[in-house]
Amino acid sequence: MNSCYSKTFCISRRCFKVFRFLHKESRVYRDTLVNMTPLCSIITTGHCLDPANLCSDTKESGVESEPTESEPAEAVTEGTQSSLDDEGTLGSDSEHVHANGIPGTPISASFTPSLPDDRLSVSSNDTQESGAAPGQPPSAKFSHILQKDAFLVFRSLCKLSMKPLSDGPPDPKSHELRSKVLSLQLLLSILQNAGPIFKTNEMFINAIKQYLCVALSKNGVSSVPEVFELSLSIFLTLLSHFKTHLKMQIEVFFKEIFLYILETSTSSYDHKWMVIQTLTRICADAQSVVDIYVNYDCDLNAANIFERLVNDLSKIAQGRGGHELGTTPLQELTLRKKGLECLVSILKCMVEWSKDQYVNPNSQTSLGQEKPLEQESTETKAPETINRYGSINSLDSTASSGIGSYSTQMSGTDNPEQFEVLKQQKEIIEQGIDLFNKKPKRGIQYLQEQGMLGTTSEDLAQFLHQEERLDSTQVGEFLGDNDRFNKEVMYAYVDQMDFQGKDFVSALRMFLEGFRLPGEAQKIDRLMEKFAARYLECNQGQTLFASADTAYVLAYSIIMLTTDLHSPQVKNKMTKEQYIKMNRGINDSKDLPEEYLSAIYNEIAGKKIAMKETKELTMKSNKQSVASEKQRRLLYNVEMEQMAKTAKALMEAVSHVQAPFTSATHLEHVRPMFKLAWTPFLAAFSVGLQDCDDTEVASLCLEGIRCAIRIACIFSIQLERDAYVQALARFTLLTASSGIAEMKQKNIDTIKTLITVAHTDGNYLGNSWHEILKCISQLELAQLIGTGVKARYISGTVRGKEGFIASTKEQSNDEYLGLGTVDRKQIASIQESIGETSSQSVVVAVDRIFTGSTRLDGNAIVDFVRWLCAVSMDELASPTHPRMFSLQKIVEISYYNMGRIRLQWSRIWEVIGDHFNKVGCNSNEDVAIFAVDSLRQLSMKFLEKGELANFRFQKDFLRPFEHIMKKNRSPTIRDMVVRCIAQMVNSQAANIRSGWKNIFSVFHLAASDQDESIVELAFQTTGHIVTNVFEKHFAATIDSFQDAVKCLSEFACNASFPDTSMEAIRLIRHCAKYVSERPQAFKDYTSDDMNVAPEDRVWVRGWFPILFELSCIINRCKLDVRTRGLTVMFEVMKTYGHTFEKHWWQDLFRIVFRIFDNMKLPEQQTEKAEWMTTTCNHALYAICDVFTQYFESLSDVLLDDILAQLYWCVQQDNEQLARSGTNCLENVVILNGEKFSPETWDKTCNCMLDIFKTTIPHIVIVCVKQGQLNKQVQEQRLFSALLIKCVVQLELIQTIDNIVFFPATSKKEDAENFAAAQRDAVYTAHAPVETQDQGMYRYLTSEQLFKLLDCLLESHSFAKAFNSNNEQRTLLWKAGFKGKSKPNLLKQETSSLACGLRILFRMYTDESRQGAWEEVQRRLLNVCSEAVAYFLALTSESHREAWTNLLLLFLTKVLKISDERFKAHASRYYPLLCEIMQFDLIPELRAVLRKFYLRIGIVFNIAQLTGLHLGPPPPTIVATLWLCVALQSPVWFTRNI
Repeated sequence: MNSCYSKTFCISRRCFKVFRFLHKESRVYRDTLVNMTPLCSIITTGHCLDPANLCSDTKESGVESEPTESEPAEAVTEGTQSSLDDEGTLGSDSEHVHANGIPGTPISASFTPSLPDDRLSVSSNDTQESGAAPGQPPSAKFSHILQKDAFLVFRSLCKLSMKPLSDGPPDPKSHELRSKVLSLQLLLSILQNAGPIFKTNEMFINAIKQYLCVALSKNGVSSVPEVFELSLSIFLTLLSHFKTHLKMQIEVFFKEIFLYILETSTSSYDHKWMVIQTLTRICADAQSVVDIYVNYDCDLNAANIFERLVNDLSKIAQGRGGHELGTTPLQELTLRKKGLECLVSILKCMVEWSKDQYVNPNSQTSLGQEKPLEQESTETKAPETINRYGSINSLDSTASSGIGSYSTQMSGTDNPEQFEVLKQQKEIIEQGIDLFNKKPKRGIQYLQEQGMLGTTSEDLAQFLHQEERLDSTQVGEFLGDNDRFNKEVMYAYVDQMDFQGKDFVSALRMFLEGFRLPGEAQKIDRLMEKFAARYLECNQGQTLFASADTAYVLAYSIIMLTTDLHSPQVKNKMTKEQYIKMNRGINDSKDLPEEYLSAIYNEIAGKKIAMKETKELTMKSNKQSVASEKQRRLLYNVEMEQMAKTAKALMEAVSHVQAPFTSATHLEHVRPMFKLAWTPFLAAFSVGLQDCDDTEVASLCLEGIRCAIRIACIFSIQLERDAYVQALARFTLLTASSGIAEMKQKNIDTIKTLITVAHTDGNYLGNSWHEILKCISQLELAQLIGTGVKARYISGTVRGKEGFIASTKEQSNDEYLGLGTVDRKQIASIQESIGETSSQSVVVAVDRIFTGSTRLDGNAIVDFVRWLCAVSMDELASPTHPRMFSLQKIVEISYYNMGRIRLQWSRIWEVIGDHFNKVGCNSNEDVAIFAVDSLRQLSMKFLEKGELANFRFQKDFLRPFEHIMKKNRSPTIRDMVVRCIAQMVNSQAANIRSGWKNIFSVFHLAASDQDESIVELAFQTTGHIVTNVFEKHFAATIDSFQDAVKCLSEFACNASFPDTSMEAIRLIRHCAKYVSERPQAFKDYTSDDMNVAPEDRVWVRGWFPILFELSCIINRCKLDVRTRGLTVMFEVMKTYGHTFEKHWWQDLFRIVFRIFDNMKLPEQQTEKAEWMTTTCNHALYAICDVFTQYFESLSDVLLDDILAQLYWCVQQDNEQLARSGTNCLENVVILNGEKFSPETWDKTCNCMLDIFKTTIPHIVIVCVKQGQLNKQVQEQRLFSALLIKCVVQLELIQTIDNIVFFPATSKKEDAENFAAAQRDAVYTAHAPVETQDQGMYRYLTSEQLFKLLDCLLESHSFAKAFNSNNEQRTLLWKAGFKGKSKPNLLKQETSSLACGLRILFRMYTDESRQGAWEEVQRRLLNVCSEAVAYFLALTSESHREAWTNLLLLFLTKVLKISDERFKAHASRYYPLLCEIMQFDLIPELRAVLRKFYLRIGIVFNIAQLTGLHLGPPPPTIVATLWLCVALQSPVWFTRNI
């Protein structure tokens, strides 16, 4: 070996011998221990312990060298053994320890440390503890002899530190105390400077568990401050370097020492102070804090260390229990500060841990000298020394956080979701245990419902065995219950216990460890009975008991013996003889051996059977006050002794356990940590701010709240975040009902903290912005008060109960906002106290919140804006003196954020625009004016940015103008809105795109105003847009083209300004020009018409709006305006209709027919009559003109509609409209009949038939027959309708005549017939017949003509019947119908028959209708016969005169037919015509009759005429004829025929 190794080896061996000796003799050894410090230093550096640094090639004098490869390893073993023989003799306890340091247990065979050379291995059987299992061979090996020496030194130091001190007050100079302190100091030095071997080698780790942790459990409760402090320092070092190996030990130390000292009221101030000091260092390390939560609070089998720690620190920080400690106020304040410091450190660690998830939009966020958390963390420590999850306040600046070290062998996987699930399960289990401890069945039911406990009796029994937190009394009561299921659980519980090989008392002790026996005898009986049965089952054939009865009775007797011997209430204790006597005959009538019973008695007397005690939730010492400091100390010492025993027992119990320790790495752990602990955090900080005026306390509380808000913000925990922000806002006193008179420095600091939070955490505040912005709003009031501004100059309001502004009565000169009436001294004091709120730093910081809004993310800015608008609404709530601070800020942030991407800006403006909608409609005109003017400024700036096609941002931005114009009825505001819009149009027309819709919407609303200036300005601007802007920027305005037309329509409909109305219609006509000239622009524009074909877009977006709005003008306006609108509408149709598609016409005529639909609504009769007489009449003719002009396009699609509309017009109770209907029908048919198809003629004829049928006034006859006439005659409407029907009948007869024969043809023919009769022209039998037709006769089929003929004859028949019914006519006349004479239908009677005769005679002479001649002749004969017979029956001279033209027509037509046909007609009519001669006929009619009779003579060959000239007949024949007629005797004439 080289010199280094030899020297080290010699020192270690020599010093170790001395140390063992000193340990045994307990002499003066302080100086000797000091001499061991170099050895400890050598050990802990790790170089000598590292096999790689051990030299094996040289020898030093006086030291044995290691064997070479050829030498056997046994030599080394023997040498080592012999060299330590003396050590073994020096030890008084002959201790032997395995290499791993655990008594009696060999190190795992799987442990194979990395060795460079097996020759360096040595056997460790010389270190075996005396407690080792016999026959168990040593198997562990050290890598080198120095490792064994180091192990022995370390163990000895641990044992030395555990040596008890002498009774009485500790003497600082005593050897015991000095050795204890020095040993602890050496241990601390070893741990603090431990090298990698010491930190990772399993032997040393086990030594720490086995010896050091047990030593700490004793020294950790020492009353000697120095020892206690050293113990805490050692624990800190273990936590820093070895926590991954000491999970269970750390839990014991926390639970049984740290937290116990914090929770008990008897602990001394010094102990509490040192514990909190230690916790301060622990809580400053982020890794440790998170690891504590992950490994204990998320472990189902571990205590909730983190939760209890935070709760205890919160109580200390609140000052709870300080009086019980007997501390001075200063000490109590110091403790509170330290508790707050710990809590703040924990929160800082959580912030540090989750910092990667935090986004700070600002680089500097502080007020005054305060630094942001991020700046602090980066300035305190250089970046290269900060571990990712480390902390600026780590336990050791060079300590590893546990990541990447040897601990990975012991660590579990860090899965946040898994740990969160475990934590939830743990909470469920704890809740179930709490319920069980109150009511067992309820707790079991809850756990089963949550799926945490099985339903079988075995599952419940296992649960009762394993869960130590169950109340032992409740467990005993549950097991002893007589319920069937309880008994099953009890049986399973006992069956799961193994009593094999145990003596009876030990088995009974084991049985009673898990619960406390119930007080009811029957329950005890059941439990003992089952125990006895189970004991014999486990020990069959191995006991003295004859049966289970023996065990059952004996168990009962042992319990009785325990109670007798160890109960203080029993004065006369049972003797051994009495006990033996009591148990005679219990073994199947035999006695158990006296030695056996004597041994039981002795064991119970020496150690009672301790049944499990119920855990108290609170210690008794906490429930009773300590009378004096001396009593408190005595009580604390007792508690410390018990604490030490418990901790030592637990440490020894877990020394063999290797629990996996998880080194946390994920950010997500902070979320459940904070949700678990936020309540005690908030309580501590709130109480600190509320109760204490100390500056440091307030600073800590504010810092803690700020950190808590940061955590809640980072993880979006809304409830907790809002709670902290509300607490912070509450402590500013800005929103408190008490007002600002009580404001102190801590409240000023709170305001600054609140502003800082707003600046640094704005991205995460969400709804918490409401509280912050509300405080900022009130801060502005405070600043005004601080500057001496009186309330009446601010708002004239005071705070309400909730801090909001509420209106009050007029205040006096010395009355300040929220303060009531105060004197000038108080005013000065208040101004001084709140003066700092007006400091430059505060004002700048508040401004930075708003200017910094540009750096908020997309969601945060929306929340910010939303709540700023809400605060603004609160400010404006006062009807007399509203404040506009927040409204001004809204305008400012709109300017600041206008440069955001459009997606974010649209969301922002959705909120702001809605706010402007409300503010612009405020009842206070000043507020509304400010809002409108602000909107104007923002809009001008926004419009400067321009807009691409098909976007809608401008539309959204300008919508508030539209809303204000719609809702605000103030002329001033409306005028201002119009002027703002006009200014935009004049200055930004080139940049406006989608905003045109809003502009026209505003002008549309202005168009209906009654204020001339508003209407005039709006119309001028609209006219400018239509005539100029459209001309230059039509492509940009095309999206709003229909809005422009709608706007013009509204102007036209304003009855107050007729000149504007006419001009508006002219502009609409001008718009049609744009559509006609630029159809491609409409085709290319898509927008929201994606589903409209390109060729139809011209119609949908161009023509249709124009024509629709013109129809609206027609329907809404007065006569002159609607007439102009009607004219323009049909001008547009006639001018541009050639560009319309067929289906466009269908849509168009739906609009046009609305003119008539409008009158179907109930209105005043006079208005309706005027409408029908003027507009409908005009429209009807115009429709027919358009239909005729574009017949080719419209016939297929609109004929039915037009006929239906004409039919509707004829049905109306308006004579003019009814006449127009028939006239239009006539015009349509005459002008277009040549183009009609047979189907079209059928439709037309059917329409005329329908009109005929519906206009025959049957109602009159019905009423007369039913005797109801007198009741209804009073209604002039009946007479009017009757008259209109009669007129329509006449018009329709004339219409048919005009259609068939062309207008005026019939009249011309009648005139010619009459003139010929007057001239007494000579008739030639074979004169040519006129066949030239100008009417539609040639286009009508015979069937269609017959239909028309039937209608004519029906009308004729009705008229005849009416005219013949003299009684009916008399009734009508008496009722006041139609003038001074009786009503008649003479014209209808004659004209209908005349038209029918013309049709029949025309068909009769039409060669193309030969197939119908037979029918025609039959009809002619019947009609003419009936007509002549009716004439003969007439009694009225005037009536016969009305028939004169009809008879002329009839006779003339008959005379023109051929001879052959004439014979048939003459034969039929001759007798009737002979009768006519008896009347006094006019000369013309007599002339025609003469021709008729002469024709008879010729046709029937009863007279001869010379040539073709029909001259006067011979006198004899004429005389005879006239005689026959005169005598009314047809005999002769008939005989000659």
